[in-house]
Amino acid sequence: MARFIFITGGVVSSLGKGLMAASLAALLQARGYTVRIRKLDPYLNVDPGTMSPYQHGEVYVTDDGAETDLDLGHYERFTGVPARQSDNVTTGRIYQGIIAKERRGDYLGATVQVIPHVTNAIKEFALAETEGHDFIICEIGGTVGDIESLPFIEAIRQLRNDLGRDEAGRTRTVSIHTTLIPYIAAAGELKTKPTQHSVRDLTSLGIQPDLLLCRVDRPLPDNERAKIAQFCNVRKEAVIPALDARSIYSVPLQYHREGLDAEVLRAFGITDAPEPDISRWEDIMDRLENFEGEVTIGVVGKYVGLQDAYKSLTEALVHGGIANRVKVRINWLDAELFSENGDDVAPMLEPVHGILVPGGFGERGSEGKIASVEFARTRGVPFFGICLGMQMACIEGARNTAGLDGASSTEFGETQEPVVGLITEWMGKEGLERRAAAGDLGGTMRLGAYEAELGGNSHVAAIYGSTQISERHRHRYEVNVHYKDALEKGGLVFSGMSPDGALPEIVERPDHPWFVGVQFHPELKSKPFDPHPLFASFIEAAVKQSRLV
Repeated sequence: MARFIFITGGVVSSLGKGLMAASLAALLQARGYTVRIRKLDPYLNVDPGTMSPYQHGEVYVTDDGAETDLDLGHYERFTGVPARQSDNVTTGRIYQGIIAKERRGDYLGATVQVIPHVTNAIKEFALAETEGHDFIICEIGGTVGDIESLPFIEAIRQLRNDLGRDEAGRTRTVSIHTTLIPYIAAAGELKTKPTQHSVRDLTSLGIQPDLLLCRVDRPLPDNERAKIAQFCNVRKEAVIPALDARSIYSVPLQYHREGLDAEVLRAFGITDAPEPDISRWEDIMDRLENFEGEVTIGVVGKYVGLQDAYKSLTEALVHGGIANRVKVRINWLDAELFSENGDDVAPMLEPVHGILVPGGFGERGSEGKIASVEFARTRGVPFFGICLGMQMACIEGARNTAGLDGASSTEFGETQEPVVGLITEWMGKEGLERRAAAGDLGGTMRLGAYEAELGGNSHVAAIYGSTQISERHRHRYEVNVHYKDALEKGGLVFSGMSPDGALPEIVERPDHPWFVGVQFHPELKSKPFDPHPLFASFIEAAVKQSRLV
């Protein structure tokens, strides 16, 4: 039976619980264990699919079509274990299921309450699909003391009692609490009181943490660790300092040096664990720190004010740098700042070695993105369009190389040349799917993994080393296949199509040094130890461009 690690947060949010969970999982994997990580989010949205990126960062999409918290991206990038629908649940989804059961009469006349019905549903989620794993790590979103997180805290309190101990008398659950130890400059001291209060709040809810992960901006003195241990009722060695890291990929190495994985195993009573093989992470850091060159990528988007909105994209570019042993610098460029005629594009884009237009929704900034595509095409600068970025490449090609002056997307309003449009029906995995323009927004896009077939002599087939691929999608609009012939006459080749030939998946320009647009999100499958081939190739092209300017 799997052992469970519950991770909670205190004092403030954004302490890095997700990164800690991913790093701990990577360290346990390095010791030969199998690990799965899941996220319990207290907010009332059913999923983050309808949230603005400025509210909650990017929406991470799994192979099975779940729209999830961005922390699941960390989980996948650090472990290589594909996340699933069953790895992320919210209060909204919990209540949605309970209310549906109540309406059907499943509770046989009982009064439906938070305890036991809500807590039971949370426990069922935590325990589902755990077969074959040595450890299940459950991260609880939010901060201890938040009203909305109370049912989740109660559920894991019950789970710790339910799971009890194994045949050898060893506990099956461990609690890790992340806190902040602020430095008060006027006093010249690190203050442990917020951590003490946070642990007191957690213990008042029935959970005594086994380990404390303490975020600090400077080394934590030994006497302060001892003080925290004494007041919080843990071993001094179980007070793990978490200093700001120079790279998120150094965090597993940093936590290993501080003894996190060893202390977790000790808490479980595991004394025969093999030593970890952390050479993978040492190699990644060697490539990041001992790079052989630098390239600058201009990302032309609409959510550039919050980099978490493009978290997976940022990391995939870093992975491309790792593959080529170069440092990747990102210039975040607000597409709204470019004028429609593109007069001010050149000064912003001339310093970059590659241009990337990412996904997004809505008309805002679209003309700036189209102008960026034109700049990349005419100047021979490596261009990578993702999702909406591919659609902008098709509209730019239609207007400027195919002679369709009025080309646009129906997402932006009525147009005489709907090069991009809302697909009202297509064949999906479960049969005919229908999409209504005025229907619900949540969960109504083409979501998850879909296969594509690549042209045998295409650039992308050479990059992938295959003509059959599967990539993750998240979009509501598609490039109109009826414009395929006109666009190809203008030099934009449709090199990847859905297996039935109905949906364009990839476009490229063979006469360009590197010009690729994809309807899917390749960044969602990139990992530091396994960079996505498109990002590795794009950065390689940017390296060549850097040597030309």
